[in-house]
Amino acid sequence: MRIIALGTLRQFWLKHPDSKEQLVVWYKNFSKSSYLNPNQIREVYRSADNVGNGRIVFNICRNEYRLIVKFNYKFQFGYIRFIGTHKEYDKITDIKNI
Repeated sequence: MRIIALGTLRQFWLKHPDSKEQLVVWYKNFSKSSYLNPNQIREVYRSADNVGNGRIVFNICRNEYRLIVKFNYKFQFGYIRFIGTHKEYDKITDIKNI
């Protein structure tokens, strides 16, 4: 699966160095994987939440940070829509359209 906006992750881990290792592992795992639907992602990432409209929320660093990715399963790509602290995530009012 191709992940778009790696630069967004890179900028985040420069600001939050404790997130770098988990984000790099997450990116490498997704880059080598192929998923046909959100259920397949949840089989691997049990704590991930399918919030609808192609978006899945991942917990990073024991839920200190949140990563929202919009997936297109047909074309096998994921677009990073949000990466931030849990507090910043809580301020999102319309998660399905972020």
